[in-house]
Amino acid sequence: MIKFHLARLILDYEEKHQRRLTLIELAESTGIARPTLSKLQSPKGGHNTTTNNIDALCNFFGCRVEDVMEHLPDA
Repeated sequence: MIKFHLARLILDYEEKHQRRLTLIELAESTGIARPTLSKLQSPKGGHNTTTNNIDALCNFFGCRVEDVMEHLPDA
C-alpha cells in the first residue's frame, strides 16, 4: 500500500510559514485539482495519482518523493 503524507506536509508548511495553507491555495499553486488533494490528504489511503502530481507537490513543498509518500508492505 502507498501512504501519502500530504496532511503532515501541510502542517509542517503552516508551522514554518506561520499561516494556514488551504487546499484551494495548494490547488492553485500546484495545478492539482482540490478533490485530488483532498483524497491524498485522507488517512484512508488507497488513492491513485500521477507522477506529475507528486512532482508538483515536491516542487511546492521543496521536498523529496519519500516525504510525500511511502510504501507500506501488505500485512
